[in-house]
Amino acid sequence: MAAHDRSQGLSELARFGFVDLAGTIGKLDALVKIVGDSGRSALASLAVTQDPDQALNALLTLAERQPGDIKALLKKEDSARRLCLSLGASTSLIDFLNRAPENLDVFQKPINTLDDASTLNTNLLNSVSKILKPGFQVAEAWNAIRRAYRRELLKIVSFDLTQANPQLAQPVVAAALADLAGAAIEAGLAVARAELKFSTEHGVFTEFEVENTRVAVLAMGKCGARELNYISDVDVIYLAESASAELETARAIEVATKLVTRMMRAMDGTSTEPMLWQVDPNLRPEGKSGALVRSLDSHVAYYERWAQSWEFQALLKARPLAGDIPLGNAYVEALAPKVWSSATRENFVESVQRMRERVTEFIPANEIDLQIKLGPGGLRDIEFTVQLLQLVHGRTDDSVRQRDTISAINALAAGSYIGRIEATQFADSYRFLRLLEHRIQLSDMRRTHLMPTSESRRRALARAIDLKMTAEQLITRWEAVKVEVRALHQKIFYRPLLSAVSRLDDSSLSLSSDQVQDRLRAIGFSDTKGALEHIAALTQGLSRRAAIQKQLLPVLLQWFSEGTDPDAALLSFRRLSEDLGESPWYLRMLRDSTGAAQRMTQVLSNSRLATGLFERIPEAAAWFEKSEDLIPMTAAELQVEFESVISRQTDVDAAANLIRSIRRRETLRIAIGAVLGDLTIDQLSQGLSDLTANYLKAMLEAAMQLRGLDISASDINKILDFGIIAMGRFGGEELGFGSDADVMFVYQVVEGADPAVAQKTAERIIAELKRLCADQLLEFELDIDLRPEGKNGPVARSIESYAAYYKRWANTWEAQALLRARPIAGSAALQSAFLELINTYRYPTEFSDSAITEIRRIKARVETERLPQGADPRRHLKLGRGSLSDVEWLVQLLQLEHGAEHPAIRTPKTLPALDACIAEGLIAEHDARVLSEAWLLASRVRSASVLWANKRTDVLPTDRRQLEGMARILEYPRGSASNLEEDYFAFTRRARSVFERIFYGQQAE
Repeated sequence: MAAHDRSQGLSELARFGFVDLAGTIGKLDALVKIVGDSGRSALASLAVTQDPDQALNALLTLAERQPGDIKALLKKEDSARRLCLSLGASTSLIDFLNRAPENLDVFQKPINTLDDASTLNTNLLNSVSKILKPGFQVAEAWNAIRRAYRRELLKIVSFDLTQANPQLAQPVVAAALADLAGAAIEAGLAVARAELKFSTEHGVFTEFEVENTRVAVLAMGKCGARELNYISDVDVIYLAESASAELETARAIEVATKLVTRMMRAMDGTSTEPMLWQVDPNLRPEGKSGALVRSLDSHVAYYERWAQSWEFQALLKARPLAGDIPLGNAYVEALAPKVWSSATRENFVESVQRMRERVTEFIPANEIDLQIKLGPGGLRDIEFTVQLLQLVHGRTDDSVRQRDTISAINALAAGSYIGRIEATQFADSYRFLRLLEHRIQLSDMRRTHLMPTSESRRRALARAIDLKMTAEQLITRWEAVKVEVRALHQKIFYRPLLSAVSRLDDSSLSLSSDQVQDRLRAIGFSDTKGALEHIAALTQGLSRRAAIQKQLLPVLLQWFSEGTDPDAALLSFRRLSEDLGESPWYLRMLRDSTGAAQRMTQVLSNSRLATGLFERIPEAAAWFEKSEDLIPMTAAELQVEFESVISRQTDVDAAANLIRSIRRRETLRIAIGAVLGDLTIDQLSQGLSDLTANYLKAMLEAAMQLRGLDISASDINKILDFGIIAMGRFGGEELGFGSDADVMFVYQVVEGADPAVAQKTAERIIAELKRLCADQLLEFELDIDLRPEGKNGPVARSIESYAAYYKRWANTWEAQALLRARPIAGSAALQSAFLELINTYRYPTEFSDSAITEIRRIKARVETERLPQGADPRRHLKLGRGSLSDVEWLVQLLQLEHGAEHPAIRTPKTLPALDACIAEGLIAEHDARVLSEAWLLASRVRSASVLWANKRTDVLPTDRRQLEGMARILEYPRGSASNLEEDYFAFTRRARSVFERIFYGQQAE
């Protein structure tokens, strides 16, 4: 061949799809030598295969072994095309043809229609009928089934690969594969019965027992839906009954168990003809732990009492496949009412959604972007959406009770549960993804759902879809389909909820009010009638706001349903939109900032505290666009803003209103950050503590400086220097949501002033401070019970009075309380003097054994007397076993004992003090870690309780919904109410053990 001609020939081969260009010429010549001129015409057939190189190699090998058969097939263009298409598509089928070349006759005639289930059953049973005689060889029977199966498979593949539109033909192919699997199992049962009748190798069973054991094989999953892949586990459930009164049911089940066990080995047991696939019975009641075979009554009893929601979803696909078909039908009929009422079960949709999430969670990170089946935008998203709609609406509409996905989509569209356009898009996406899956699996007959990563495999896959498609174009199309599927899930499930109450373009959507309420109830709404009213109010009219909300509400409804209180979220969103609906920035945020809108729905559906404040401060919605806007203001920033307010006002009540507004706004900012998980517990506590301290200082400054108060006839600053001491968790800068502000008040009489007048003035300041700080919209409580003499003592004392009192009367518990004292207001001199005074008492140079005993006695009294009557000690977040008080009292005992000689532990903050105790060798690191973990969890749970319910409580709730809401705020996944409860009990149990050992002196010396 001349160089020019050779170059031209190579170019043509490349255009045909060959990769081994030089080798191809030699192989074609070799083929011509074997089969003559018909070998030359094979090039046209090879050029339309997905892998021409693979097809040519296989063709040459077969021609060498069966030259006459290959020559005959290549002589005719249509038979040559059928042969080459199959050889280019599957190495597994090439291997089969090399083992059994007599099956080449399959390609002689076109396969225009596929055999039905009855014909396939007959063909596979005939393959073993002559073998099943006494003394037969089991391996021979298995091989016969497998060869017959693969012959029928060749026909299906030939039909599939010669379709003008393989995507449209995909459901027909999948149905034939399911029917073929059923035929193989039927033949396998026949072999198993013969084994038990003619041999005792697998147990001693009489012919009467074997013949009178009714066994039904129920297909599940894709096989049940007649949507089977080329290679897949065949999911089944078995049941059995006795056909004779003389055969007990228990014995029949024993026989049936051995029958199905041997049948499964016929499919996957070791033999000279390779296995077909595995029969998977793990969808049976109790899974792998349950009995392999049950009676019908046993199945029904299980589903009545124990079955989980996902098990009813799995039963959507159940159908009799092999064995006793009437018995299988009885199974389906008995369980159908339970399947179609399952959507009314508590938390049904939540449990199904969680199951879908778990599937995604278990995908290895390096596979998630390659998953055709399980990944985002994959087949599971389509199946999940369709099945969920079926279960919700199939309760009252028999027409949507379809097993296969395409039929279900069409039925849902016909019933106007989804729009016709969306149904078409969903069905097209499903068929495309299934076609990808089929072609990938057909190549090696290997069970996989991953997009190939090699360029050569992707190129072959692209040619299998469309000869003109490149690998890059294939991936681009696949990525586009994934995006569309994810969007369609939201559109299909949620958008029709609007159809009954708003004007949508798609006139095919016409859910009735009852149907809309069914769907709303299924996704978690309790007040479905109210939800419909809110949807109507949000979408009615021709305003720009209504137009945008019509488009957004399907997505927003999904996001609301993913929270714990979708009803409150939807109501709050309606109010927010009414307040801000015409604000350009708000509409822009909803339309353009998906992240911001989703974050907003997360807060509205998970926090009643934030929702309540939102309704007062709707402009806070702007914060969702930028995470940095949710960072709490610093103490310095708060001080500047409060001082600015006071400087501009002349009336104390006007100033107080503005100061209260700032506190509400900043509390909302911190609440949003906490619900979204943007803030750590340290940031939350510091933010609330700084806000509370500056709030008190601002109100104090307003009370003392502005006109309108009758605190004193003369200048207050000429009477006393007034200070505030933060105590308890406030003093430790550890406030959470719902924490009181524990304080004491101290003053220094100005030289020359009357001490009695100073005392009266201090009392008036405190009374006015309490009045100004009170807030009906966001509760604020000043707690002054930690002052000397408690509730019986004066509300304020001079520093000299404090000194006299502590010198003469100070109790051990008061010294303990002073460990957390932190001045937040008053002159620097007053604050310094107060600290100098109390350091003597809170860090004593000697702390006697009697004082330690007193501390322990008081702690025991607190646990028995202050714990509310009937409260479970395990659940009390503040006073319970291993909770906040245990950790704090232990740390404080160490500070009282060792604070004088270890200055590093002198801090009012619990965890820094604990860390310092580790550094000073006062506590073991592992013990401190146990205490720290329990304290942090109890603190977070306490705040989460208030965030969710907007009510103060110190008890871990038993209500599962409230626990679930708290768990979501604490960043647990959906459905983790019990996990939160178990974690809390475990953490506090360990902390209590450490506490008792160290606090009560039980640790080893």
